[in-house]
Amino acid sequence: MEKIISMIFLATVVFVFNDGVQGKANDRETLSEIDRKLKALNKPAVKSIMSEDGDIIDCVDIYKQPSLDHPALRNHTVQVLPSPLSYCWTLSVDKTYKSDRPVVTQTWQKSGTCPKGTVPIRRIRKEDLLRAASLEHFGRKPYTTKPKEATHKSKFININDTTPITINLSTFNRSNAVLFTTGNNYFGAQGDINVWNPHVDREEDYTTAQTWVRGGPDHAESVEAGWTVNPKLYGDIRTRLFVYWTADGYGQTGCFDLTCAGFINTNTDFTIGGSFGPISTFLGPQWQINVLLQRDPQTGNWWFVYQTYVVGYWPASLFSSLKDSANLVEWGGEVYSEALRITPHTRTAMGSGEMAYPLYGCACYIRNVRIIDIYLQLKYPEWVGTWTDEDHCYNVYNDLIDYDVPSFFFGGTPGRYPNCQ
Repeated sequence: MEKIISMIFLATVVFVFNDGVQGKANDRETLSEIDRKLKALNKPAVKSIMSEDGDIIDCVDIYKQPSLDHPALRNHTVQVLPSPLSYCWTLSVDKTYKSDRPVVTQTWQKSGTCPKGTVPIRRIRKEDLLRAASLEHFGRKPYTTKPKEATHKSKFININDTTPITINLSTFNRSNAVLFTTGNNYFGAQGDINVWNPHVDREEDYTTAQTWVRGGPDHAESVEAGWTVNPKLYGDIRTRLFVYWTADGYGQTGCFDLTCAGFINTNTDFTIGGSFGPISTFLGPQWQINVLLQRDPQTGNWWFVYQTYVVGYWPASLFSSLKDSANLVEWGGEVYSEALRITPHTRTAMGSGEMAYPLYGCACYIRNVRIIDIYLQLKYPEWVGTWTDEDHCYNVYNDLIDYDVPSFFFGGTPGRYPNCQ
């Protein structure tokens, strides 16, 4: 009997020891993977700047930035400036609306500047990676396997008196409130978005105000830009400038900012993912940013222009259809949460945290909505429609009373209320 007990004890010790060794080995492997990921994302800096918001901004040689590690970009030649044929840059702030507001600035700019020939890149830290669901999906919008198809019926405008069209505007775990236009051969879009800092209820939630330019079958290819509050990605609740891209409907490609290879920064003064201010206040001063996305007619690259400054581009080689033109443009807001379309509903707000009406000074807006046509002219779309996934929680209002400054308002409640449980 004692011999049997001794054998059982020995077997238990061996099992525990082996399990502990294996656990430590797995931990070492995970830490090693994290270190490799950090090394791939954080390139050697010529200079580093500590921002008052806690960010570290690395000034990286423009030709050594992480996006150039993408397999499709191994032989890519960085296009430092748009081609001479791209002449919409000087028109990016529409002259029909004269803004006397000072420019919204990024927080890190108070602490220093990057030298010529470098680009400012927000440093990714170990804790940023540890918040992600996995290293593979770090920086991506969570993917849904339950697409929801939205059909434009009586509430939308038919194109040239034709039958209503069907467009994939919705996804299961995101709630959108947008103004949109669809057709063929869009070469860009712009809008002035006022800046807020909406409440985010859960760490995994995020909220955005942005412009989307989409292309391809089912509009699966997309380039996007605007502002966001995204605590899981950035580790705080600050309002930040962001860009995003996908080539397969948010499946296995694309990411926010520079968290994967793709977007190429060409500007020394602006950081993708950097926080900014000041922020608009309820019935007070309204601060806005101008966002322009435009396809380069010579290279097919999609440029991002912020406040009339050329910031960078998504190379044409990332896409199949979008490298030629877009067929859908959207302006508005998006909330991601696993607590959408269920009870209790997330308290994460969209825009200012107020519903679209009563409009200016209360709700989030996008003014000077414009598309770029085949002649590279900025103009108001021939027709627009509105769409909301949950109009009892997040709603829209297209204000066309002031035709000099047509404005689109959107937003959502600051928390649950009787109509949004």
